[in-house]
Amino acid sequence: MEPLKNKRCIPCEGGVEPLTGEQAKTLQEQTPQWKLSEDGKSISREFIFDDFAQALAFTDKVGAIAQEEWHHPDVRLSWGKVGITLSTHAIKGLSENDFIVAAKIDGLLN
Repeated sequence: MEPLKNKRCIPCEGGVEPLTGEQAKTLQEQTPQWKLSEDGKSISREFIFDDFAQALAFTDKVGAIAQEEWHHPDVRLSWGKVGITLSTHAIKGLSENDFIVAAKIDGLLN
């Protein structure tokens, strides 16, 4: 299987089924620090930084990924923390796009 970080998001405007729990768990193997929500409709992760400036700089980089992939997460910025939640709103659940963006965000830390 091609690494998620090397893939590109495919625009999703609905009309497809969200990932099953099993499909999500398989993709989550490449993004193990992301937590699958209890309802299986989103993944999330919290990132910790030394100060607000670092958290803000990270948020800007996440925004650049979101724009490049045209798949936008929900982002919560606070002092030294950035919380990110990914879900494909058009299908009210998870798609491969969510895991692609998660993998690319994880790549910012390397």
